[in-house]
Amino acid sequence: MVFDLEMIKKVYEKYPERIEAARKVIGRPLTLSEKILYAHLWDKNATVSHERGKSYVDFAPDRVAMQDATAQMALLQFMQAGKKKVAVPSTVHADHLIQAKVGATKDLQESLNQNNEVFNFLSTISDKYGIGFWKPGAGIIHQVVLENYAFPGGMMIGTDSHTVNAGGLGMLAIGVGGADAVDVMAGMAWELKFPKLIGVKLTGKLNGWTSAKDVILKVADILTVKGGTGAIVEYFGPGALSLSCTGKGTICNMGAEIGATTSTFGYDDSMRRYLSATGRAEVVAAADLIAEHLTGDPEVYENPEKYFDQLIELNLSELEPHINGPFTPDRGTPVSKMRVEAEANNWPMKVEWGLIGSCTNSSYEDMARAASIVEQAVAHGITPKAEFGINPGSEQVRYTIERDGIIATFEKMGTKIFTNACGPCIGQWDRAGAEKQEKNTIIHSFNRNFSKRADGNPNTHAFVTSPEMVAAIAISGDLGFNPLKDTLTSANGEQIKLSPPKGDELPNKGFDVEDNGFQAPAEDGSGILISVDPNSSRLQLLENFPVWNGENILGMKLLIKAKGKCTTDHISMAGPWLSYRGHLDNISNNCLIGAENAFNGMPDSILNPYTGQYEGVPQVARAIKASGEFSIVFGEENYGEGSSREHAAMEPRFLAVRAVVVKSFARIHETNLKKQGMLGLTFANSADYDLIQETDTFDILGLESFAAGVPLTIVAHHADGTRDDITANHTYNEAQIAWFKAGSALNLIKQQNA
Repeated sequence: MVFDLEMIKKVYEKYPERIEAARKVIGRPLTLSEKILYAHLWDKNATVSHERGKSYVDFAPDRVAMQDATAQMALLQFMQAGKKKVAVPSTVHADHLIQAKVGATKDLQESLNQNNEVFNFLSTISDKYGIGFWKPGAGIIHQVVLENYAFPGGMMIGTDSHTVNAGGLGMLAIGVGGADAVDVMAGMAWELKFPKLIGVKLTGKLNGWTSAKDVILKVADILTVKGGTGAIVEYFGPGALSLSCTGKGTICNMGAEIGATTSTFGYDDSMRRYLSATGRAEVVAAADLIAEHLTGDPEVYENPEKYFDQLIELNLSELEPHINGPFTPDRGTPVSKMRVEAEANNWPMKVEWGLIGSCTNSSYEDMARAASIVEQAVAHGITPKAEFGINPGSEQVRYTIERDGIIATFEKMGTKIFTNACGPCIGQWDRAGAEKQEKNTIIHSFNRNFSKRADGNPNTHAFVTSPEMVAAIAISGDLGFNPLKDTLTSANGEQIKLSPPKGDELPNKGFDVEDNGFQAPAEDGSGILISVDPNSSRLQLLENFPVWNGENILGMKLLIKAKGKCTTDHISMAGPWLSYRGHLDNISNNCLIGAENAFNGMPDSILNPYTGQYEGVPQVARAIKASGEFSIVFGEENYGEGSSREHAAMEPRFLAVRAVVVKSFARIHETNLKKQGMLGLTFANSADYDLIQETDTFDILGLESFAAGVPLTIVAHHADGTRDDITANHTYNEAQIAWFKAGSALNLIKQQNA
């Protein structure tokens, strides 16, 4: 079945005219990224050349995708937009609310028992508004999108930072907050600062133990977690042509870990093969008609230094397998240096668990290559030293790898087959013993490895690598094991050197599935009623955030001065809190509980300005709100790194935080703050962060004349009667200032649709 074929054909029909218009305006050859951007302008054909990193531009994405945790709040907001049906093809995917514990069958049933209220709500609201619903067990959102919806040259947004996975099929797929999704589903323009462009030229060809995963692990090591902020990463070159389509998806997926807006590859034969294998030969036929427009112009790739803001070159033939971590996805270590690095840093060498899957590495090819390593170990009677688990990417992948004996291979080694869902990757892993908070090491093929991310244990050292390396290292039980040269001991005492992994790019017998888990929406949803129990602990209808009163904000209390890394996991934890993603009041009880207080070095322990006692962040925030006052948050670099988690912006807003002031923001989080009617500001002088004292109160001046490009002033009133005036920059344009004045972007939409 081909979804939305007519929509895809319409997108392609406009491509030649739009690309021609863009060429005339820009006056030079175009990158692939520029072609897709200019082909999706809200105002149709280009009339001006947009400045990278500066111009705010309105776009018209082709589709929207939402995972179950973020969809709740996105759709609760959409209910208020006054629309009868979504304006673009949209889907909801039930994949985040399934906890991994004992295995797929029991875990899925337990999730259905616990989350039935939420799943029913999502199913019903999808039915009403014309949204496709992928049931629990159907698969991980980004793998399902790649298999069913992604198409070369398209533009989509999704309420998850790893939406970028679809770049593996030549899309510009961008992670956003729920409020952005509401804009697009309501038929409005979607705004994005025109991205800068980072080119990655790939030469050579992967060989031996090196995989597509190692490409992005190396790029992450080069660029760091903030090096891609505000940029699209475009991969090209002969090395790119040699990669599989799902390998390209793996690379694009972890572009989220370098802060990139998205990543993409040009249309090529690997995409043709994948589209055809997944039943979309008609998309191939349509894409082939405009193939020249679905990749960068030849002149660009011949002289890339002229067309990209930054250029990286990687020779795949020389690339070594990498292991990144712990606690950050950009700390890259070649496998040959891991033992020395681990011993120098006192990382636990014994590997307790190996985990394969997640949206970045759960394809047929991934599972096949990892299984080839397992098969070797089984054949030699080698007993694995670590526990093992896999998360297939979709029911289609799971069904096919079961048919082809790959699951049986894993099971020979005692592997736990978890549900086709996110599970351990997002903190939905009920790992036995994690509550003891013992120092330990796990290795996985996921994308994020922040502290407490997988199992809630801050002392779990999580390392990211390829599925095949996970298999080898988990079997050895040794973080320093290098399968390129080290050996394992067989059952009869023989020293065995593992052969490099092998696995088919696509199944020789084709993909197969009995029930892919898709629920099509009703043709007419007007008669469907959406009811939310007012006593529910899981779902809560939203109320409008208050409108700005037109005055400067005075007398704000300090909520927290956060020190060091403060990701969306620190601001709004996942794990057990996923249960409350549809209930803003309840989930606000996790607001900033993971952030380290700069004044005492502790999480969830801040000074209550009324009592002088140290209490939890949500408790203090609620006390300030109850007093009728506002609060302010301060942070450091790349604040809000991580997922698209809208709750990380909505919770502070709900708890009367009016401003977040930091040294620098991660892109999605800054946008989410703006959408919710908050002030997301940056220090003009980063050193001014040090001026903030624990007992300060704050004013924000300049709001009465709030304008694009004009800094605001933060006055820090100290307890001793002195003050510091701090200049705060912002990136608000006039449209975004209107969101602030209205109280939120959604408030403005409601006004416009009234």
